[in-house]
Amino acid sequence: MSSSFDVVSEVNLAEVDNAINQVKKEIAQRFDFKNSKSDLNRDDVKINMVSDDEYKMKSLIEILKDKLVKRKVHINSLRFGKLESALAGTVRQSVDIVCGIEVDIAREMVKDIKNLKIKVQASIQEKQVRVSGKSRDDLQGVIQFLKSKDYKIPLQFTNYREN
Repeated sequence: MSSSFDVVSEVNLAEVDNAINQVKKEIAQRFDFKNSKSDLNRDDVKINMVSDDEYKMKSLIEILKDKLVKRKVHINSLRFGKLESALAGTVRQSVDIVCGIEVDIAREMVKDIKNLKIKVQASIQEKQVRVSGKSRDDLQGVIQFLKSKDYKIPLQFTNYREN
């Protein structure tokens, strides 16, 4: 009899949309954003942000981070692009939303799990890592180990199965 679970890194895009809507409401009400061209929207797994200048962009990013944290969206699942000049003296920045575990991080996880010398197998499957083994205690030990490591992305443990 063997058991398995998947290690994933998922982002609730509905909560990201809610946070973006809250940011839009807040910048519409704030005095320091009065008559500002600041705006943001989500395009699939990317957030596009535009603002008047670098200072307002930093404020916009801080508001976004605050709203995402309140909606339990992990900040480590965001990859901020570089600030670019845009039309009419504005600046823009894109933010990638990382859904799934990137290959290099997945390889590092598999290597770390193998170095534990526990009788489990770890394999990379698309954007997740599957861990399987005979002992439920071993699998729980792997989960505790992975929680203690900092892979710079939020991890969830799903799809637990006993065969």
